Amino acid sequence: MVYYLLQAVFIPLLLSPLAYYITKKGGVTAGTWFTFGIMLYSTIMILLPSLNGYYYEKYNWSQLGEFGLLLDGLSIPFAIIIYLLSTVLVLYSKPYMIHKIEEEYHEEQKSIQATPLKIVSNIPTHVMNHQMGIYYALYMVFAMGMLTTVLATNLIEFYVFFEVMLIPSFFLVAFYGYGARRRISLMYLFWTHVGAVILLLGLITMGLSAGSFDMQNIKESNISVELLPFIAVAIIVGLLVKLAIVPFHIWLPYAHAEAPTPISALLSPAMIGIGGYALMRLLLTLLPSTYESTSLWLSIGAMVTMIYGGAMALMQSDVKRMLAYSSISQMGYMLFGFASISVIGLTGSVLLYVSHGTGKALLFMMAGMLIMQAHTRSFPKLGGLAGKLPMTAVCSVIGALAIMGIPPTNGFMSEWMLFVGALNTAIDEGSTAKIVIFALAMIATAITASYLLWSIKRIFYGRVNEGLEHAKDGSYYMLAPMFFLAILTIIIGIYPEMLTQIIIPYMQNVLGEGVIEVLNK
Repeated sequence: MVYYLLQAVFIPLLLSPLAYYITKKGGVTAGTWFTFGIMLYSTIMILLPSLNGYYYEKYNWSQLGEFGLLLDGLSIPFAIIIYLLSTVLVLYSKPYMIHKIEEEYHEEQKSIQATPLKIVSNIPTHVMNHQMGIYYALYMVFAMGMLTTVLATNLIEFYVFFEVMLIPSFFLVAFYGYGARRRISLMYLFWTHVGAVILLLGLITMGLSAGSFDMQNIKESNISVELLPFIAVAIIVGLLVKLAIVPFHIWLPYAHAEAPTPISALLSPAMIGIGGYALMRLLLTLLPSTYESTSLWLSIGAMVTMIYGGAMALMQSDVKRMLAYSSISQMGYMLFGFASISVIGLTGSVLLYVSHGTGKALLFMMAGMLIMQAHTRSFPKLGGLAGKLPMTAVCSVIGALAIMGIPPTNGFMSEWMLFVGALNTAIDEGSTAKIVIFALAMIATAITASYLLWSIKRIFYGRVNEGLEHAKDGSYYMLAPMFFLAILTIIIGIYPEMLTQIIIPYMQNVLGEGVIEVLNK
């Protein structure tokens, strides 16, 4: 047995200390390519079994059940996007984090020197290598935590890795973020950990009531009727915090805007969407009747989040903060498709994770390019950069089109499917409330187009603002990952069946049979 998934999970975890050592002793370039190689190998270990549409590994794991790793029609798109983004962003991280660490070092040196007229020395090589080594080690653990969360088949296993991905991301924000990064990282830790603890209460209650913590053995009919409402509320609230659905969104604009940009490009496109995955795995799959009874309320929360996040994005003067609010709005889209109780709507929700992953990563990478090359992320100080950063501009427009849902990007199919699914359900049920919610949710699409088009105009068009005359595209360490994601965005947009052919049968199985028992097949 090749143990594809075990390798994908534990190779990055076990070799993360080695990434630190190689970077510290061999230099940043050696550490970058070592980390990239490990993540690329691990990504291949995900892609190979994904070609079959189903792959399952299980290992004995004490009295809590089995330690299982599952690739199926639900987890495959999430797992692939998580590791693809984690792999390409290693390369992007090299020039960006060097710039970030140097900039911070120079600021610290200025503050401790007797006179501001003194020349600030360059950062010592051993300090740079040490800082980058810590970054790459934490980065690999963060990526591993996200992946294992979506592969887990046991409730306790799921929770453990749900928390594991929080710890390195907290340190990455605290060590390498902007602004009041320690306060912001603590806010991020508090909100997401409290949500996780609430979720844990629901998971433990579910496992004890059902008589098993292995997901394949849990049936809603075996759970106490009196406990079902508590379990549902705990799971939904805990995961809505991770999704940053209004009113549980407070932490996200701060954490995502002030995190180092490569980490923002993982937090926003990859990590928060795992909350949507968990809703599908835990609520839709294990508690189908409860899912159906709560769908209307989830639709309302999704609609409010879509509009609120978009409206707030429209009012921002900071590029990264605008993108953070955009992510809140996009998670509303994902929840809206999830609440549709339809195969096509649920498929659209999963595809939205993919389109948001590639599109929003491109836009955050664009923000990082602006920080490095234009030395600002403030809209009033930007303008006319299409001629200065042409390759960045092309990739940014593709990313924006994906978020807007414009063909031929992958965002078009995801939004079309989730809205069609929601409308079909509303018409089939004859629900006036759901039709009204659908109509209001459609307003969000206009708001999304407004803030993205206006942002592109303010950044790349008009006259070149003062101080931007010498701006230019960054190195190929930054541009190559952007072009890869831009091309992938269009390929999936043209050939969405590469994903829908595995997602749709899974959703048909879930909605047709109620409680899915896919692990036994």
